[in-house]
Amino acid sequence: QVQLVESGGGLVQAGGSLRLSCAASGSIFSTKSMGWYRQAPGKERELVAAITSGGISNYADSVKGRFTISRDNTKNTVYLQMNSLEPEDTAVYYCNAPRYGSVWFGWGQGTQVTVAS
Repeated sequence: QVQLVESGGGLVQAGGSLRLSCAASGSIFSTKSMGWYRQAPGKERELVAAITSGGISNYADSVKGRFTISRDNTKNTVYLQMNSLEPEDTAVYYCNAPRYGSVWFGWGQGTQVTVAS
């Protein structure tokens, strides 16, 4: 069973940056596309960035040009570099492996990102 541990969140001023990390247990990590999701209070969880096992990435329109997803398969870790943060980015951020409208693994505890205006 793959376990996911997110870290790197915090409180930042608008315009600031954060780098999130997600460490996954298990060798299956390198074979899966991985994604970063976020859930703001009162809203559905949404996928904001994804990266294939080969390193091809795509982004939600709301974060395109500001967020960069990357992965290190040797460390079973996926990253999310977030720049030019906006108050609307405030949410709990999670990682997981996208699977046809669902996900492959159980959810981790997430990491809180709060952007102050």
